[in-house]
Amino acid sequence: MKSLTLLATAAAALALALPAAQAHTTVYSTTLSGAAEAPPNASLGTGTTTVTLNLDLMTMRVQASFSGLTGNVTASHIHCCTVVPGTSTAGVASMAPSFLEFPLGGTSGTYDKTFDLTLASSYNPAFITANGGTVSTALSALDAGLDSGRAYMNIHSSFAGGGEIRGFLAAPIPEPSTYALMALGLLGVAAASRRRRG
Repeated sequence: MKSLTLLATAAAALALALPAAQAHTTVYSTTLSGAAEAPPNASLGTGTTTVTLNLDLMTMRVQASFSGLTGNVTASHIHCCTVVPGTSTAGVASMAPSFLEFPLGGTSGTYDKTFDLTLASSYNPAFITANGGTVSTALSALDAGLDSGRAYMNIHSSFAGGGEIRGFLAAPIPEPSTYALMALGLLGVAAASRRRRG
């Protein structure tokens, strides 16, 4: 019985330690389409974007892939922060007028670049000004916008200057197995605590 209690206690410690260890890195993703634009457009273009925000390293990795655009790409960036999650529009938060080295001029492409979030050049100057006037306050606003579903990736083109395809970035919902592991760990802690008192 003692080994069962130790196993449950170890499971609890693991369940509690995992979220803490991953708390400073969050991965957001989205699918891009013309239908998701505001207002929607008839583009048949599609794309995906993954944004990895690492607050330990103070970096943001942007990975994007897109194809089938109606116009040639003129700019791409992250907009933040809409008033209501998943709807409406917002100003540009990341560097403007476009991400550094983003594939401009074509109708398809891929992108993978990591930005240093301690540098003002990683943000739109207007976003810094509108969010407290410092890089750290801008980062806090961007982080809050991403966490609340109020930031989106937008690819602009000659077909749609306001944006041909976009998608709101969202973090994945934890799988049920994560909750089950946490519940098992908490049960183990409760059982061990009860035995110590008895």
